[in-house]
Amino acid sequence: MDSHQRTGSMPDTGRHGNAEPPSKIDLGETTATSQTAGFDCTLRIRRYNPEESQDAAWEDYRLTMQATDRVLDALHKIKWEIDGSLSFRRSCAHGVYGSDAMRINGRNRLACKALLKDLGPEKPITVEPIQGLPVEKDLIVDMEPFFQSYREILPFLINQSHEPTRERLQSPADRERFDDSTKCILCAACTTSCPVFWTDGQYFGPAAIVNAHRFIFDSRDDAGDVRLEILNDREGAWRCRTVFNCTEACPRGIKITQAIKEVSQAILATKV
Repeated sequence: MDSHQRTGSMPDTGRHGNAEPPSKIDLGETTATSQTAGFDCTLRIRRYNPEESQDAAWEDYRLTMQATDRVLDALHKIKWEIDGSLSFRRSCAHGVYGSDAMRINGRNRLACKALLKDLGPEKPITVEPIQGLPVEKDLIVDMEPFFQSYREILPFLINQSHEPTRERLQSPADRERFDDSTKCILCAACTTSCPVFWTDGQYFGPAAIVNAHRFIFDSRDDAGDVRLEILNDREGAWRCRTVFNCTEACPRGIKITQAIKEVSQAILATKV
């Protein structure tokens, strides 16, 4: 008998050499298996390759996945094991960078956060690119129009006072005023869920207005009036129709519609 076998055959003992009594806690026999049990599902992906055709087409992939897998895991399995031509964006895979925003079962979500088992896997799970932006290939869209609107609202601190010798202090109450809008990860899920944005490519969109909100209400910033003037435009804050699609789509739980309303009210206040 080798040493590995001998070690494995010895009973567990406590500090005084007595055999450890069996646990009185019932962990359940199916806990582990229920978490790792595999299931079959179908991903129905909208494929588009401009080098082959100008028309997009749906393609089904039958997969065996685990209960803890997310849509991004399924996309990886397809790309790595079935069809390497499938194209999509991803970064950290932990819902922080927001690169993998997609339209999943008709709703904008982050692929890395959407659990397959929560999407009704008994039916095909549809995956397509977010709407309102030009599709480059498969699930990849051109984000430049989105980031152009973001740049136009001056998304950085502007302070005209002398440079301080230490950090600019801010009270907890002042910070709380704009805390919610600091959570934006620029995934574009909100903007591309907006029907106004779908039909009017000139609209700034929810994400740009939320990021303007973040600085407009920052007590350390001196350019709030400039941003309000930028958004006091027919394609600015007034284009919002309070459909709430943006708020429902936000993976960070930002109260986007409320932020847009607060910006609109601030515009009116500066005109009084």
